[in-house]
Amino acid sequence: MRGHIKKRAKGSWSIVIDLGRDATGKRKQKWHTVKGTKKEAEAELNRILNEINSGEYVEPSRMLVRDYLQRWLKDYAEPTVSPKTYERYAQVIRDNIDPTLGNYHLSKLKPLHIQSFYTDSLTNGRKDGKGGLAAQTVLHFHRLLHKAFSQAVKWQLLARNPVDAVEPPRPERREMNAIDETDTAQLLEKLAGSALFTPVLMAVTTGLRRGEILALRWKDVDFDEGRITVNQSLEQTAKGIRFKSPKTERSRRQVPLPSVTLDVLKDHKRSQNEERLRLGPVYQNQDIVFPRPDGSPTPPDSFSTRFADFIRRSGLKHIRLHDLRHSHATQLLLQGVHPKIVSERLGHSNIGITLDTYSHVLPGMQEDAVLKIDASLRLAIQNNKPK
Repeated sequence: MRGHIKKRAKGSWSIVIDLGRDATGKRKQKWHTVKGTKKEAEAELNRILNEINSGEYVEPSRMLVRDYLQRWLKDYAEPTVSPKTYERYAQVIRDNIDPTLGNYHLSKLKPLHIQSFYTDSLTNGRKDGKGGLAAQTVLHFHRLLHKAFSQAVKWQLLARNPVDAVEPPRPERREMNAIDETDTAQLLEKLAGSALFTPVLMAVTTGLRRGEILALRWKDVDFDEGRITVNQSLEQTAKGIRFKSPKTERSRRQVPLPSVTLDVLKDHKRSQNEERLRLGPVYQNQDIVFPRPDGSPTPPDSFSTRFADFIRRSGLKHIRLHDLRHSHATQLLLQGVHPKIVSERLGHSNIGITLDTYSHVLPGMQEDAVLKIDASLRLAIQNNKPK
């Protein structure tokens, strides 16, 4: 198979693929238009020739949405996103998008088709046939499709992104589920003596994410300075468990610890050292602060399950493991700690995320601020009166 490129206009090229001659002797060719430099056009020519020779080539006008999304997963998503995110993308495409939109030709997919898909998902999207999916779930579909078809535009398979003309659902803001200091004390009292006690204490006094807690190593704990360094996270996928970089650059941070947490960590380290010596060579010493009994990394999903089972049996207020992070932030804000400090402890990429996530706390802070300024101004006025 051979091909060549022809310049059409400035920044525009025609790729011509020679397919030989038909039964009448007439030359057969395929034409593609490419925007960009000559070098980019040559690269596209080589890609198409390689796909034709390997049997993977599909004409853009005949490519199905299903086929395109598989190519997008393979050539874009898998190399650029985390394995966990890739798994979520693949599952959504397989279970939700393909059955409804998969058989459309990519070039003929219209905004109305996508809008109808959203509407149907909201009313009948559950696989058990018991109603529709949450608006937040359908919003995830919207974001995935927008990302995928934006790449189709860059790959010049589409002239424009059809998702741009689609209105996504607007999820209702879910009320934050947090516990106060009294509930926290009751939770810790119930956990005393269990393997969950120390990591839960870490969660409610630092606001670390689940994966950040389980990825902590003892080298990250500075007992002299009274702080920990967060520089990795633990992620669980279908292929297993892996350590990865933090969620964002701001997630790579140092977090000062309260003395109560430092004291418990010291006891935890002593107990862990004793257990390591008792097990001998069976113990997998990976320097992990919260490992499984044999020293290996704790699977994040099983950790969440253990916490959920404990909460169910305890009779305490129902909370998820992630709610401990929300509880830490809420308690700090209610105590008057500046949102910038809270944002840094949580590892948010910017303070706006913190303010938006914990906006329910702000009205009370506003009232408290008004009372303080009122009291201070009245005192200043009183002191300024002639004696």
